[in-house]
Amino acid sequence: MQTQKFRNFVWVTLAYTLLVILWGAVVRATGSGAGCGSHWPTCNGEIIARPESVETMIELSHRITSSLSGLLVLIMLIWAYRVFPKKHLVRRGAVISFFFILMEGAIGALLVRLELVGDNSSIERAVMIAIHLVNTFFLIAAIVLTGWWASDKKVQFHFRDSQTAWLLGIGAAGFFLLGASGAITALGDTLFPSESLLEGFREDFSPGANFLVRLRVYHPIIGVALGIYLLMASNILLEKINSPSVRRFSIWMRWLFGIELAVGVVNVLLLAPVWMQVIHLLLADLVWITAVLLANEALTTEPEIAPASIQPEPKLS
Repeated sequence: MQTQKFRNFVWVTLAYTLLVILWGAVVRATGSGAGCGSHWPTCNGEIIARPESVETMIELSHRITSSLSGLLVLIMLIWAYRVFPKKHLVRRGAVISFFFILMEGAIGALLVRLELVGDNSSIERAVMIAIHLVNTFFLIAAIVLTGWWASDKKVQFHFRDSQTAWLLGIGAAGFFLLGASGAITALGDTLFPSESLLEGFREDFSPGANFLVRLRVYHPIIGVALGIYLLMASNILLEKINSPSVRRFSIWMRWLFGIELAVGVVNVLLLAPVWMQVIHLLLADLVWITAVLLANEALTTEPEIAPASIQPEPKLS
């Protein structure tokens, strides 16, 4: 009973964390990151600030909701140590989740303190938001696996061969690269919006355009390349691993990634409105969650034992 309650709490924590992540995208897309000035953890130098603008209200609400997300992960960590025995994977997952939620807060604080918010279009900001996105992916993966490992099923990893490890490792790196390029592209769309699709294409290839604009063209290329790779890699995994869960997550990942690509095209055609950016990010997170579960099932499904060869009986002379 305690295990099921804990697992339900983890899923609630995951859902809430995803909402906080999406609200963070709204903060960036509306240019509200500087709503509290360069002050952190205070807002405009005040502990209890009175929002005097929409930007301040949006930024302040994001800080409050983010703090609650950290509190939920802390409760998850304490609960994991009370319910599960030593060296259990759930404990490790909860510790890793807590580490990355702390990193989320630290990166957010640095963005504010270094004034890498608002209209800032520096390389430093681009690097920081890329790191922020990768850290978010790690946080989501840790929470997902903590909840998944909390089932009554005994989890044991089986490292079949180096090919499986390489397939999963390259796939994860591809997701990180796609997510980081997406974060930079979204920043470019926010700071340098285009009035038309044709104007946007011209700016993408203009030598005089800001580097954030010129980098936008690489995100869809990386997306298509990763989609092709995931299709190939999942086919290889299905041939190597006879598991209904691997097949199920493989199918879900393909469908979600296809929808994500289609939404990305619509996002470009509509010139990246805020609501489309939020939907695009949500789908990216769902694809990542499915890929994490696929990798987990691929590594925890027990290898099949090939039947021993039957030797012919010796003939009697």
